Amino acid sequence: MTEVKLLPLQEDDRQQFIKDNQWAFKYGATEEFGRRDDHFEEDDQIISRETIENSIKEGEAYRIIADGKKAGGVIVSVQGKHGELKILFTLPEYHSKGIGYKAWCEIERMYPDVERWETITPYFETRNIHFYVNRCGFHIVEFYNSHHPDPNDPDMAEEIDDQFPDGMFRFEKRMKQIDAE
Repeated sequence: MTEVKLLPLQEDDRQQFIKDNQWAFKYGATEEFGRRDDHFEEDDQIISRETIENSIKEGEAYRIIADGKKAGGVIVSVQGKHGELKILFTLPEYHSKGIGYKAWCEIERMYPDVERWETITPYFETRNIHFYVNRCGFHIVEFYNSHHPDPNDPDMAEEIDDQFPDGMFRFEKRMKQIDAE
């Protein structure tokens, strides 16, 4: 059985973490899903260095370690009882081995006070949709598209039209009953 740990991202691993993240996203879009180069943010990448850097600055970044080897990474941002999964990736050689799911379970264990998690993923990422809904217990709660951009991210409307014309799903997972406000 594979042992999965999450270790805080070390500064000397930051550049490789970013490259690994870009490789995993690009692999998913081009190899696994047969997509062409129509969803790249910059320089032939699905996810830009700037997006990853901003996610690291806004949250907590961890290396996914599987049986002592770097297998991916995760970035979360937690504000009280609300958590946002900004990025979760496994390197292609670790796909379909339960590593991502074990990493997600570790996040839940590390942040027991979070009552609601949310994340987004592009419409075409069927592998991610399966993972979040069928494996991790998230629910699709909103569909961002050119007719319904993310109200909390005004720049998203332009991004959806340019990079993800098919739209993005927002997922939510409620861990405990949240009191009505």
